[in-house]
Amino acid sequence: MNAPSASNFLFFDLAPSTGSFLGDVLRGLSAKQKTLPAKYFYDERGSQLFEAICEAPEYYPTRTELTLMRECAGDMAARIGPKTLLIEYGSGSSTKTPILIDALRPAAYLPIDISCEQLAGSALALAHARPELQVRAVCADYTKPFALPSCSDLDFRRKLVYFPGSTIGNFDRDETHRFLGHIRDLVGPEGAALIGVDLKKDPAVLHAAYNDAAGVTAAFNLNILSRINRELDGDCAINSFRHHAFYDAVLGRIEMHLMSLKPQTVTIGSTTFAFREGETIHTEISCKYSIEEFGSITNDAGLSTAGVWTDPERLFSVHYLTVPPRGK
Repeated sequence: MNAPSASNFLFFDLAPSTGSFLGDVLRGLSAKQKTLPAKYFYDERGSQLFEAICEAPEYYPTRTELTLMRECAGDMAARIGPKTLLIEYGSGSSTKTPILIDALRPAAYLPIDISCEQLAGSALALAHARPELQVRAVCADYTKPFALPSCSDLDFRRKLVYFPGSTIGNFDRDETHRFLGHIRDLVGPEGAALIGVDLKKDPAVLHAAYNDAAGVTAAFNLNILSRINRELDGDCAINSFRHHAFYDAVLGRIEMHLMSLKPQTVTIGSTTFAFREGETIHTEISCKYSIEEFGSITNDAGLSTAGVWTDPERLFSVHYLTVPPRGK
């Protein structure tokens, strides 16, 4: 793509593979436990609905983390230190990033996202808003190993990956371990990471957050069926499915499903799938951790916990992780 330009803005397209929507859907619905990849939630309508979820009174993570960043970004920046190359995964349109940038004053900001157009637009807007900041946007799939473009012309001391929100909870334990290993390898010896982590809490609070009274999360979940109908010639009867989200205390995670309300068939292109009444499509997980549990996972991945910030109610946490110097 031809990215727009500014004197303090560079764009690098690593041509990440986004897979096949049709192929992923057909494979997922052919499994014993039917699934749909959560990455397909975020078409234009899905992105709008997610923004609305973040504003829902029951959905505590966004406002809690935002308050935490406003109150603690100065302390975070003091621990991280100067001349940092700030690398944000899944940059989107986050309102938390400018708070960290203002406190940290990084050597450069590298937002990473798989959606090239959205990335170019948001990164260029930030470059225009902060002409003193070098912004180098990288279109890549950050869930897999990738190489950063050369930054040898920049005066920086260390690399820091910033991964806000509770997105890390969308990986299961094994995936989280591998993902943290990718971060460790990317930032290298003496590098670091700052990661948002949702904490375990009263299941009633979790249930309300993923089953808001206004039905926004339900609409977000069901929207993936509308996308299948629109883009893949599907005939999903939206009203014949309902949003079903619950907390699994044993696994420590929220699970989101779409439940069939009756026996029915769904055709996508030339392939037909049968559903029993009560059968579900698993669409997303959101793992919750204690501070100690997450610390154990990060330690196993070769990262050391150097700081943790939480709100007074211990709803949410931000973890500062470091990579030991080479040879230690």
